[in-house]
Amino acid sequence: MGSTDSIPARQHSRPLSEDAYEQLEELIVTMELAPGTLVTEQELAQRTGLGRTPVREAVLRLSNEYLIEIMPRRGLRIAPIDVRQQIRLVETRRALETLVASQAALRANRQERAAFQSLANAFRKDGRKTYRRFLKIDQKFNLAVAAACDNEFAVNALQSLHGLSRRFWHYYAGHEEDLTLVADMHASIADAIAVGDTNKVGKGVTAHMDYIQGFTLEMLGNQRSSE
Repeated sequence: MGSTDSIPARQHSRPLSEDAYEQLEELIVTMELAPGTLVTEQELAQRTGLGRTPVREAVLRLSNEYLIEIMPRRGLRIAPIDVRQQIRLVETRRALETLVASQAALRANRQERAAFQSLANAFRKDGRKTYRRFLKIDQKFNLAVAAACDNEFAVNALQSLHGLSRRFWHYYAGHEEDLTLVADMHASIADAIAVGDTNKVGKGVTAHMDYIQGFTLEMLGNQRSSE
């Protein structure tokens, strides 16, 4: 028999709708697709280079995450920025983030704890450099927390809020002046999960949510003063 080295490994493909979702979510979060913009499925398919079917599936998912509004007979609209909605979102995230991260700290296995330590190092090394690098690491962190947490109900509820949260922060802090601070906050939580310290996890999540709530209230105040 010949060497198995010449036999290509079986490729595990994933649905095209997942590629469509990731592309569209990034375009919306980074506001390359601006809030309030009217679009069609055909335009989004052309933008991503993917077919109508995977784009339609991605649109439904993004609609459930409050990033796209489906308007009967009018097409689609990228959801506008709503500061008051963000206040309610932070209230919900505070509870869910604490639950999910604390359970991850309790339930992570040895391999997962090593991965969280690597993510903490990545936040401090590369997450401070550019917003897009931070987003890539943050995505890996969120997936790691979701896996270690082992609570699909809390995870699904939390994941539906992440896109709105990232877009709002990008809108508020597009100049990236707070990037080091935010990367360090995430690194601290990853450190705590890595060693199973739920008390430190709680403090880290509280600090992060206080930061988000602070700039959201600041924006709400600015909005009211301009009305």
